[in-house]
Amino acid sequence: MVIETINGQRVAFYDGEPIAKEMDANDIIGATYGLEVDVIAVPAQKFVDDFFWLSTGLAGAVLQKMQQYGFRFAVLGDISRFTAESPSLRDFVYESNRRGQTLFLPDRAALEARL
Repeated sequence: MVIETINGQRVAFYDGEPIAKEMDANDIIGATYGLEVDVIAVPAQKFVDDFFWLSTGLAGAVLQKMQQYGFRFAVLGDISRFTAESPSLRDFVYESNRRGQTLFLPDRAALEARL
C-alpha cells in the first residue's frame, strides 16, 4: 500500500489482493492501522463483480466497516457497466458522492479534486 498526502489528507492506495468478501475489509483496515490514514483508495478492478451488485450485501458490509473505523473510502475507476444495468447502484453512487464519506470516482485526478 502506498500512502501519499493529497491536500492535507493521508491517502492509502490499496494494491493488494482482490476484495471478494467482508473479511477482506478487515485486512485493508489492519494494513493501515497506526498509519494515520484518512482515505483508503481502491481501484475498481480490485473488487469482484458482486461488490457492485448491491443485493449481495458485499458493498454494504465493506463500506460499513470502513465507516466504523473512521475511514473515508474511494473506489477509483470506471464502473459504468454496473451503473448502466443497476438503477439502485447508480442512485447509491450519486448519494455516496454527494455525502462524501464514500466516493466513486473515475480516476486519481478526480480524487485529488475532491480532497
